[in-house]
Amino acid sequence: MAVKEFQAESKRLLEMMINSIYSQKEIFLRELISNASDAIDKLYYKALTDDSLSFHQDSYYIKVTADKKNRELTITDTGIGMTEEELEANLGTIAKSGSLAFKNENEMKDGHDIIGQFGVGFYSAFMVADTVTVYTKSVNSNQAFKWESNGLDGFTIEPTDKNTVGTEVVIKLRANTEEENYDEFLEEYRLKSIIKKYSDFIRYPIKMDVTVQKPEDDDKEELAEVTEEQTINSMVPIWRKNKNELTKEDYEAFYAEKHYGFDKPLQHIHLSVDGAVRYQAVLFIPEQTPFDYYTKEYEKGLELYSNSVLIMEKCPDLLPDYFGFVKGMVDSEDLSLNISREMLQHDRQLQLIAKNIKNKIKGQLKDLLKNDREKYETFYQAFGRQLKFGVQMDFGAHKKDLEDLLLFYSSKEKKMVTLAEYVERMPEEQPYIYYATGESYSRIEKMPQTEMVLDKGYEILYFTEDIDEFAIKTLMSYQDKEFKSVSSGDLGIESEDDEKEEKAEEEQNQELFAAMKEILAGKVKDVRASKRLRSHPVCLTAEGEISIEMEKVLKSMPDNQDIQAEKVLEINTDHDVYQSLKDNFNKDKDKLTLYTNLLYNQALLIEGLSVEDPVAFTDDICKIMV
Repeated sequence: MAVKEFQAESKRLLEMMINSIYSQKEIFLRELISNASDAIDKLYYKALTDDSLSFHQDSYYIKVTADKKNRELTITDTGIGMTEEELEANLGTIAKSGSLAFKNENEMKDGHDIIGQFGVGFYSAFMVADTVTVYTKSVNSNQAFKWESNGLDGFTIEPTDKNTVGTEVVIKLRANTEEENYDEFLEEYRLKSIIKKYSDFIRYPIKMDVTVQKPEDDDKEELAEVTEEQTINSMVPIWRKNKNELTKEDYEAFYAEKHYGFDKPLQHIHLSVDGAVRYQAVLFIPEQTPFDYYTKEYEKGLELYSNSVLIMEKCPDLLPDYFGFVKGMVDSEDLSLNISREMLQHDRQLQLIAKNIKNKIKGQLKDLLKNDREKYETFYQAFGRQLKFGVQMDFGAHKKDLEDLLLFYSSKEKKMVTLAEYVERMPEEQPYIYYATGESYSRIEKMPQTEMVLDKGYEILYFTEDIDEFAIKTLMSYQDKEFKSVSSGDLGIESEDDEKEEKAEEEQNQELFAAMKEILAGKVKDVRASKRLRSHPVCLTAEGEISIEMEKVLKSMPDNQDIQAEKVLEINTDHDVYQSLKDNFNKDKDKLTLYTNLLYNQALLIEGLSVEDPVAFTDDICKIMV
């Protein structure tokens, strides 16, 4: 029998595909099952238009059989089969797809579509096979044929005996090596896991003979191992069902079955889109943060299916980073796949799906915020930090998408509020959205810098996470209202009388403040009379873009570049301490130095900063006590 050679370019493509295109050898089973499903689709379609074919739905199935003794794996289908000419055309030329030709010639009906369109998947079998043998009988022929190849020297085709229409692909597995264990593809548990992973939602039953334990007879409790045929796959995916047929429990069961998380989903989104690009999706917003969510090990992405066949376990391009917490899947018939189903072209269809999904998630979160505030705050506690990171990402490119989803604790409401709610309550004369940063709400409430703003009756947003101020600096403003830290140099609410009084104090005590500045040389940019303090003697404020809180965050980073805020020591000129400073400036320079250092260290402690020299600080306190 003459051996027919693969075309030269096909030979090279086969070698390249086996060695590099598929990232995991287990993919071969997905590809062969998809091809089997295609073959049944073709027969199903033909039966719709050909009265001579009266097949019952139960006669459509795929079977996977493992023969450990002979180290063979067989994939059988009850599909349309192939003639001798089709065998040579479809299996003799790589990338020649009978499925694609069939699809182009026939308009698919009844919701069916052809999965395999590129004619490459079949050859993935050679990743694990020494020899591949195909037995097939076409619905259009009385003669069956056998195709066989080792993937290198070409192939043979000869007549054979086969009673039923359909195809059997028999894989003779390679010998095991130190690096590869090919016997795993004969193990029942392994085959079942691959089928469930990639082909769980193929529309036809995928059957296997599995070992189960059953009583030997009705009168005995002893169990015996017996073999029975089972359907491994679920067949009907949840996303292809009508939403009205599904309950909350159905979605929760799917969430658990797919191992999206150990929690229950807080919210689900079920999409069925039939527009410029067709796709279905089931998305979940988790209730809890995964343990590794804020680590570099966490991988975002949605499961990506093509006609119910898993293509990628995590497709990161379907989600923006700031919605990386969303779990779920997308199934589309329209995605362009090249050489293998595993390699996605980054094309317009994928971008359209991703854009639509982003908008749907954003809309769902807005609805949750509006209609179920308690549930939204549960979500925000878990993932609000990620939204703030999103505001800062890409130089603020996404801030308009996210600003209405942010929540911050309010000094007035004593609860979390949105920026819209804050602005709605602002008095007409209030120039800025004020915020204060600190380690906790209770600590912020005691900050001396808040006194003047609170005395005006203005609301302050409390920032307690390290990302908060960075996000707000990126946001810059909301509804034309700029953000202003209560620790900034100019609060914009000082009266003309306050400014005149402060200027007079500065001029009158210019020499005192200059002396204190010299004592604190290298520690503060300036020392001045305070416009904001009421009951406290001293505080630190910052000038420029870097605040004191931002300095703390930056210093805690591994690549700390010793970036510092330009600190200003503000003195309350209405406090008794100020009079002591004035008295000692003229009488006792040593006491002025002592008091200045104590006030500076006091201001550091108020800000939650470390005292630079604790020993010197305690010595100064002892001097005061003595």
